[in-house]
Amino acid sequence: MKRILVTGALGQIGSELVMVLRDVYGAENVLATDVRRGDREVMESGPFELLDVMDRKRMGELAENYKVDTIIHLAALLSATAEKDPLRAWNLNMGGLLNALEVARERNAQFFTPSSIGSFGPTTPKEQTPQVTIQRPTTMYGINKVAGELLCDYYYLKYGVDTRGLRFPGLISYKTSPGGGTTDYAVEIYEGAVRKGEYISYIAKGTFMDMMYMSDAIKAVITLMEADGKRLKHRNAYNVTAMSVDPESIAAEIRKWIPEFRLSYQVDPIRQAIAESWPNSMDVTAAMEEWGFKAEYDLSRMTEEMIKKLKEKFFSPMAK
Repeated sequence: MKRILVTGALGQIGSELVMVLRDVYGAENVLATDVRRGDREVMESGPFELLDVMDRKRMGELAENYKVDTIIHLAALLSATAEKDPLRAWNLNMGGLLNALEVARERNAQFFTPSSIGSFGPTTPKEQTPQVTIQRPTTMYGINKVAGELLCDYYYLKYGVDTRGLRFPGLISYKTSPGGGTTDYAVEIYEGAVRKGEYISYIAKGTFMDMMYMSDAIKAVITLMEADGKRLKHRNAYNVTAMSVDPESIAAEIRKWIPEFRLSYQVDPIRQAIAESWPNSMDVTAAMEEWGFKAEYDLSRMTEEMIKKLKEKFFSPMAK
């Protein structure tokens, strides 16, 4: 990767990934794009352009103007939001992906787009979900992700586009608020603990899902993109995760730092049903063996850093 275009650059992943990419590859070599304006750090630390990913012509022009050799396509509607407007989700998630793949094909560019734990469904094995297994999701978001994995495989096999992807679990970060995913509670619970000492969870007690700290997710993207392509057998759909948690296990860790923290429940049936259709834990052996994946943060270390950073974010003099 030398000249990189990132779509959805102001989202939860993009806003942090762009900054790391600029540190590694040079600010001038990472073009951040989004359909809106937002995070000033992302917009002012390097090149930024407005881009609707449904506009293939403009995407191609930007790729040409900036001489990009890598496209990281992050723009998408997430699981809970997608269920509220399935047709819009299909059009944006699949249409935007197809446009990005076409631009990558035209430029012979390396390509990354994330898949998700949402690509699995209720008939998928729940524990240590295999790398290759049945995928029959029951959400529009999950259907989009399975179709996206297959479409990226197609562009690799048909056109030789160097496509790569990760099946992300829930991602936890103190920097950017989540954007409508089922696993958003795992960020909100920390924010609630720090700001109010309490949180009302829309996910039921005992509902386990895979999670990962954002810094591990970003490291995984870069490590995969820099890996020797000859070693990649499952290039567009690697299982990656760091921990399997439910609301109670997160709360227990939080209470080590905020003993008075209170957790209660008001379950959202839509998001609960989505969560119950997903695995409890994923097998990451393929990612470890093929390109050296390794998560550095477990629940304890992540909780310590989340609470420290959120206190700085909400209560430091500079935050006011």
